[in-house]
Amino acid sequence: MRAHSYKTRRKVSVLNYILATAGHVDHGKSSLVKALTGIDPDRLPEEKARGITIELGFAHLPLPGFHVGIVDVPGHEDFVKNMVAGVGSIDIALLIVAADDGWMPQTEEHLQILSYLGVTRGVVALTKSDLLESADQRAVAAVRTQLEGTPLSSAPIVKTSVVSGAGMDELKECLCKVLAGTPAPRDFGKPRLPVDRVFTLRGVGTVVTGTLSGGVFQRGQQVVIQPRKTATRIRAVQSHNRDVEVSPPGTRTALNLPDIAAGTEAHGVQRGDTITLPSLGGSAMAVDVLLEKSARLAKQVTPAVAALRDGVRVSVHHSSATYAARVIIPAGGPVDVGEQRIAQLRFEKPVFMLVGDRLIVRDWSEQWTLAGGTVLDPDAPTHNLRSESRREFLESRAAAITDLRALILTALKRDRAVPRGELLIKSRFSAQEIALAVGALAVEEQVVTSGDWAIDAPWWGTLKARAVEAIEAEHKAHPDRQGLALSDLRRVVALPHAALFDVLVADLCRNGFSQTGTTIRHGGHRLALPPHLDAHGARIRSALAAKPFEPPTRKDLAGDPAAQQALRFLVQSGEAVELDAETVMLAGNYSKAGDAIKAHLQKAGGATASELRQLLNTNRRVIIPLLERLDREGVTVRQGDKRVLKAGK
Repeated sequence: MRAHSYKTRRKVSVLNYILATAGHVDHGKSSLVKALTGIDPDRLPEEKARGITIELGFAHLPLPGFHVGIVDVPGHEDFVKNMVAGVGSIDIALLIVAADDGWMPQTEEHLQILSYLGVTRGVVALTKSDLLESADQRAVAAVRTQLEGTPLSSAPIVKTSVVSGAGMDELKECLCKVLAGTPAPRDFGKPRLPVDRVFTLRGVGTVVTGTLSGGVFQRGQQVVIQPRKTATRIRAVQSHNRDVEVSPPGTRTALNLPDIAAGTEAHGVQRGDTITLPSLGGSAMAVDVLLEKSARLAKQVTPAVAALRDGVRVSVHHSSATYAARVIIPAGGPVDVGEQRIAQLRFEKPVFMLVGDRLIVRDWSEQWTLAGGTVLDPDAPTHNLRSESRREFLESRAAAITDLRALILTALKRDRAVPRGELLIKSRFSAQEIALAVGALAVEEQVVTSGDWAIDAPWWGTLKARAVEAIEAEHKAHPDRQGLALSDLRRVVALPHAALFDVLVADLCRNGFSQTGTTIRHGGHRLALPPHLDAHGARIRSALAAKPFEPPTRKDLAGDPAAQQALRFLVQSGEAVELDAETVMLAGNYSKAGDAIKAHLQKAGGATASELRQLLNTNRRVIIPLLERLDREGVTVRQGDKRVLKAGK
């Protein structure tokens, strides 16, 4: 980035890809990049003086229909750390083997690193072919033999010479053919820029560069620096030295972050940080991974062959970052050559990763590449790692790490229920892809969707059955009650998220249950007295029916606790009506009394309590609370010493 105004450039209809070199030191990687692009990727004075690449170098190569960003990596064994930082987000590899030296230790290590990182497409450049008489085919055959059994086993091999220029056109043609069969870098709405360079320009501020993947960045966008979760914004964007409004995935991208300091400050930005979106969650201290120790190590006599043991301290390389971690292997013993094993990496500082990310494990001294890994859980808990449920979760993930449906089902089986907007937020799938997959799984009844929630269907079915059992048990034990108190139901189901309780109640109410106040009941539940209170209920009904408008006092009706319980049931069930604390009538008799009073008032216009008492042939103990209840219900209105019908009645 330069200290000038940033201009919007017209979009070019080409596909963007990232290519990285790989190979042994002094095999001509940087010279080949310069011959292809005209750009010298070695930029440090020390690199010029020593004639080797130390840091990552960058160039770009326009090809018909493609724009290729090139990351040139160091080949010396002392700088493998820098090499890994350059190949973490690439689409194809350019593996370079010198014709005169042939296959060398760093060639092998770089190829293993590419394999661990999931790079399956590439071209092999046989450099310095001018040093062999008649471009000896044996050198090509030897390279082909070394590639057997690797992802690059069928990669084209092109003989080149930067001295004579031989093979350059053929190499470009091969790159075009390989790129034509390479899926375009995906935009799934989760952009990440692993920072591999940080510098400051006067008048501009801090600039970071990296290889953009997963989505786009644009000028003015709010972003966050992980793993520290420092918020900032993008003032300007460049891609391949051009000012742009938007940079797509698969491009070398530079971002101007004006309000962030460069360096190692707590809130600054440094190499190994990741620029991403605030919505993608935070960092973690542990990740669960599927570790793989290459079978090709068996051909070597180096410390890298040793089994990877539980508890060992290692260096973990992810994107442009290097972390200190310990390897925890829950089962199966050490990881030997040619094996894959589920493990947990416990870091000394927070890390930010997504499900499906690839990483490299090297020994603590940074001398040997020990294994590769695929992230199964980027927010792994450090407890219960050896539990059966955890083992099943990780084994299911390991068997189908690229299968979105499997990822959804494993996430829900573990977490039971997840807000839809948070489901697999730290994965390499877009929100739309996840929503469509959840919808399909819901149709298949493997997932339950309700409101904002996606829920594991088998667990939800078990939970509902438990709730139904509790409600029906309440009906059986207390047929005289409306239903089960919602507070009791909440304790019975013990949901992992409080907000799910309303979802559960709504689901039950759509399926044969109903909520009344603070209770829930089955739709078919009918209030009934418990058998041991039947006799008391019958006696109270008989006493209330004997004198419809002059019922006994409450004390006379229910003189003992059992009778009081029976009377409370009759009132709560609506069979009886409570006029006041001492007076109860059967509901039917109360209705008849009200009808008689309304009919009389319609004719007479008004009447005193005494006149209405005589109308019903009752006493003052009953007529006064009866009229007061009719007043409360809006049937009558008191005017002086008379009652009249309320307007509209």
